[in-house]
Amino acid sequence: MVQLAGPAGRRCGLGESALAFPSLRSKRGRSQRRQQLHALMGTMDFKTDPSAVTINLLLIVRPEETARKEKGQSEGQTGGSRSAGLQDDGNGNSTSQPPQERDRTGTQVTVEIHRKDTTPPRFKLSFGKGSQRLPGLRGLDNKGFQRTEGPRPPEAKDLHAYPWDKSSLKSMAVDLQQFEKLDAYALKVDVKNSVEELVKALLKLARTDLEKVRAIWMWICHHIEYDIVGYHNKSQRLSKPIDVLQRGKSVCEGYAGLFQQMCSIAGIQCMKLSGYSKGYGYKMGKTFTGDSDHAWNAVYLEGRWHLLDSTWGSGHVDDAFTKFTFRYNEFYFLTHPALFINNHFPDNSNWQLLKPTLTLKDFEKNMVPNSNFYTLGLLAAHPETAVIQTVNGKASVSVDCRSATLFMFELNGTDEHSFMTLKKHGMKLDIYPQKTGSHKLQVFAKPYKSSEGVYNHVLEYVIECKSVDKATRFPKALSQPVGPSWFTELQGFLRPSHRDPIIHTNDGRCSVTFTLGKDISILAELHPDNSSATEVIRQRHIMQIHHGNQTELKIHLPHAGNFVLKIYAKKKSDPGNYTYIFNYLITCLNTEVKWPAFPQYYSNWAEGYEILEPLSGLLPANRNIQFKLKIHGIAKVLVLADDTYTLTQNRGYWEGTCNTSGCREVFVTVQENANRKVYTQLLKYEVETQ
Repeated sequence: MVQLAGPAGRRCGLGESALAFPSLRSKRGRSQRRQQLHALMGTMDFKTDPSAVTINLLLIVRPEETARKEKGQSEGQTGGSRSAGLQDDGNGNSTSQPPQERDRTGTQVTVEIHRKDTTPPRFKLSFGKGSQRLPGLRGLDNKGFQRTEGPRPPEAKDLHAYPWDKSSLKSMAVDLQQFEKLDAYALKVDVKNSVEELVKALLKLARTDLEKVRAIWMWICHHIEYDIVGYHNKSQRLSKPIDVLQRGKSVCEGYAGLFQQMCSIAGIQCMKLSGYSKGYGYKMGKTFTGDSDHAWNAVYLEGRWHLLDSTWGSGHVDDAFTKFTFRYNEFYFLTHPALFINNHFPDNSNWQLLKPTLTLKDFEKNMVPNSNFYTLGLLAAHPETAVIQTVNGKASVSVDCRSATLFMFELNGTDEHSFMTLKKHGMKLDIYPQKTGSHKLQVFAKPYKSSEGVYNHVLEYVIECKSVDKATRFPKALSQPVGPSWFTELQGFLRPSHRDPIIHTNDGRCSVTFTLGKDISILAELHPDNSSATEVIRQRHIMQIHHGNQTELKIHLPHAGNFVLKIYAKKKSDPGNYTYIFNYLITCLNTEVKWPAFPQYYSNWAEGYEILEPLSGLLPANRNIQFKLKIHGIAKVLVLADDTYTLTQNRGYWEGTCNTSGCREVFVTVQENANRKVYTQLLKYEVETQ
């Protein structure tokens, strides 16, 4: 057996077969045939490049005189017509030849090249003395399909500048709506007795080369399932196109081989490529060595090469690699090379179709945005490396996107020890691992207007932490994302006083204001570092004050530390529950801080009411306490302590004093109608014990 290696970067696509010659009866004949074989090998320019593809060919070498005897008479050729310059082009077609070609001396030789699993003639190459060109394949084959020119390697015009220009996910202009009728037809074609008949049926509605490729692509993606058994057991694996077709399943080699043969039959130049992939079993930061682990295709359309992967376009397997699910993925049809390279690294770098090409080392260290990343309208992620080293215990990730997108993440399965904020066109995430070593970070996203409500996995990193930032801790109650954003504006929270998600206070007091949309009622809660917050801390350390459509939240912290201010909302006309909207992180390092709760509110405390003093819900004993309240639409205000005190109205405020001697509680009550001696409790204060 003799193996012939083709030039690097080119694949013949003929498969494996034995190389043999007919018996040579004379010494002179053997010598002539050796010279002819050497001439053939010189013409085909076979090389010994270590990256070249090795192919085994069956070459039948015969004198042209013998070939003419076998074929010429049956085609009704006359001596005059042949001598006039008509010559068989190797495909059963007669073509005229210049006189100088006819008159050359030397023995004419016909070389027939066959796949081992096909019946001659697959195609013929004719040449004679001085001939240095292998002609392309033209005309029709014996089944009526157009033969194609031999595939050529990528040229400069095929290469795309790296990185991706963000204009399109495809490497050529494609209008998917124009494919709707063709796609629907291709899915219904049910032919499995031969590849040729399948292609013939698929091409009934295809007019252009692009439509032919599309029909083939759609059929394979929806009819060939991944062979999980064959993946685990090579002896049960089938990859020949006819076997893949009839069995309806294969591994990537079978997908790519069937795609290539169908394209060839359809007259489309197609290459089967191999290389490394970041698919099932890939671990972040993996080093690729040894043989290739994946196969895909390149097709030649409109003067350029384009990449596609029908295996990944057909569906996916579960994490245990025991079940395949058909789930069509449009992303891997004519994918832009700068996106395809994220998880496909061809053995021959020319087939990256990138300028400049990516090195294997860069491919290994680059992060892996999956197809969801781009189909959801995400544009870029930073950093671009798959493994991130923390700096002083912190690592940061950001994502840019085209439109309003919601994000969530998991660091080792939870969203703790991290801090995510939404931007108008993306998000930023700060990570503070609480242990040294490797940590898995996964990012998920969904469009804001998505009715499904499902977050899709879009990105993955490995965080390497060498030291822990012990000074940075987040309360467990902190929800992601943090702070106001375009999302909170859409919920009716406009012009926030604090756009930063973290509020720092030295004295333990702060105030947050919003302009609220119409018909919005809000509820706010305060949660400390620990999760055992009492009702008093959650509710009574926050006071709501309304001025028209502006709402103010006054916060008095009970002690130093980190707190979460959670904000909920609902329509005033809606009797249902409040819905969580967003939260702030409030921090106070002053250990001297110890603010009491605000007074207790009752249900009759109406919107527009306001306490100016006393703000503390805990009053000193045996003291005169000054009251100043803004309460509208009532007739009388009384303060009930050990005695009863009447407040007087002055410029829109009810003012007066009361003494806390001899009592444990103080109540503020109001008479709404002067004609009715009915009083309603609005506020409750507690008095310090002596």
